[in-house]
Amino acid sequence: MVYMLMIYAAEADWAHRGPAELLPTLQAHKVLEDEMRAAGQFRGGGGLATTDSATTVRFRNGAPTVMDGPFAETREQFGGFYLVEAPSLDAALAYARRIPGPANRAIEVRAVLHHSPL
Repeated sequence: MVYMLMIYAAEADWAHRGPAELLPTLQAHKVLEDEMRAAGQFRGGGGLATTDSATTVRFRNGAPTVMDGPFAETREQFGGFYLVEAPSLDAALAYARRIPGPANRAIEVRAVLHHSPL
């Protein structure tokens, strides 16, 4: 099963940090990603640009409207993700527990649905 590990944290927790402060966290991400790759379980991932660069297509009564900004205003923003192939939810959660970042963050874990072509 493929799982998406979605990383949520307040952008403000990152905004004031310089490159030297961010380096240990980035190195920890690399270690985790390398371990997933070595296990043959890494399927993709990456960080996202800040929400001030977001554009949302919202549908109302089936009609699309393009809006500047993220989908929702929240205290925590979706900042990055991993796609990991894991034998179980527990195995995916074990990776999620190891994702580095600020002290206050959330990692949402969801199975990726596979649909067969029509």
